[in-house]
Amino acid sequence: MTTQERSGQRIVIIGAGSAIGRQLARTTSAEGAELVLAGPDLGKLEETAAELPGERRTVRFDITDDASVARLADEVGPFDHLVSTAAVPANGPLAELDPDGVRRAFAAKVIGPLFLARNLAGQAREGGSFTFFSGVAAWRPAPERTVMATTNGALAFLVQALAVEIAPLRVNAVSPGIIDSGAWDKLGDAKQAFLQRIAENNPARRVGTPDDVVKAVLFALDNPYVTGTVLHVDGGARLA
Repeated sequence: MTTQERSGQRIVIIGAGSAIGRQLARTTSAEGAELVLAGPDLGKLEETAAELPGERRTVRFDITDDASVARLADEVGPFDHLVSTAAVPANGPLAELDPDGVRRAFAAKVIGPLFLARNLAGQAREGGSFTFFSGVAAWRPAPERTVMATTNGALAFLVQALAVEIAPLRVNAVSPGIIDSGAWDKLGDAKQAFLQRIAENNPARRVGTPDDVVKAVLFALDNPYVTGTVLHVDGGARLA
């Protein structure tokens, strides 16, 4: 779409303070959408909002809290699309997993999306959609990533079930692989070697960028014949 082609659309972006959420906000705002930016860190949301040319508002929101999900429905009103990038990782050796951390991981990836659909589906306009974020760990599980693999896999099945139950509203998921979004900066001097190794071992021979993921999200929003689907943006990593 070009500038103003989303004029009249209201898009809810949960996780708009993250690199991918922020890039999605920039793109859809430039195309004329009105945005509701939601997430737990109001400061990061305000940073995103300051970069946007179009109408927007920020809402403090915790996807792991049932009452917060209910309040979001009141804040949003009628909308066209909702995108949630929310995740609360609970990685670590099986013997050391914290029960509360595991519950929060499921709340962010599975229970939260379920109740977002329950509370907000009735407010979606004709042609509306929900897009949630899964992840490559569901298809390529690894040691100490059991919770991540399970929650992402559960979400993939959840979007299929929701697509049937709340039809004709569409429900899809985007499943990123390794994305150079800033999350890997914590590796310091080891970052480039890590990303190079990832690139050498997937069929696309590169790592992803936030824009790669945003393009998949926009496809999910705009294609009226796609629902109950997981769009893999992982360079083929799940096949390698």
